Amino acid sequence: MVPVIAVAIALGAVVLRRPWLVTRTVVTIVHEAGHALVALLSGRRLHGILLHSDTSGVTVSRGKRTGPGMVLTALAGYPAPALLGVVFSGLISTGRQGLVLFGCALLVLGVLVLVRNAYGVFAVLVTAVALGLIAAFGTPDVTGVFVYAITWFLLLGAIRAVAELQRKRRTGMAADSDVDQLGRLTGLPTTLWSLALGVLVVGCLVVGGMPLLEPVLGGPER
Repeated sequence: MVPVIAVAIALGAVVLRRPWLVTRTVVTIVHEAGHALVALLSGRRLHGILLHSDTSGVTVSRGKRTGPGMVLTALAGYPAPALLGVVFSGLISTGRQGLVLFGCALLVLGVLVLVRNAYGVFAVLVTAVALGLIAAFGTPDVTGVFVYAITWFLLLGAIRAVAELQRKRRTGMAADSDVDQLGRLTGLPTTLWSLALGVLVVGCLVVGGMPLLEPVLGGPER
């Protein structure tokens, strides 16, 4: 029953317009965390993260303006929520649901240290408070629903974020998107990068979603 309730909550948060206007900030937080983590791993100097009230964000780093490090940094944002969803799905399927909460807390604290604007601090603190309330006062059933729901939300939210990117690019509202940066950095068509992002996030949904559906489809309960 928990997996069914969780996927319904996640679908509502992603598909319905009003909830998505609020919950999309979580996707943005993970998106920017992906940029920041890869920037650090590739040897770039990280200056901070900005989160805006329109649910957009910017990660500022310094280093070479071209090369593999910059390409990987630009590429990391949109797949980050989906990849994190796959990691959380793996933890759930192996009976380590508590580590999902720990991973959420670690992510939120890491981003909080890096945020450099007032709205960004507010958004991350609200997320941290919600997470803290669930961890401190949630019953096992509530915590279980949350763990499944946040995992589904990351997997599904990544797909909607990529779809929105394509819509904005078609209407000229995202002229300097991650995809456009990747096109300039590599010389490859932006259409190819858009397709690659779409395939990646859909692939993550399949890989991460199957273990979550196992109890519903009749697999062994874990």
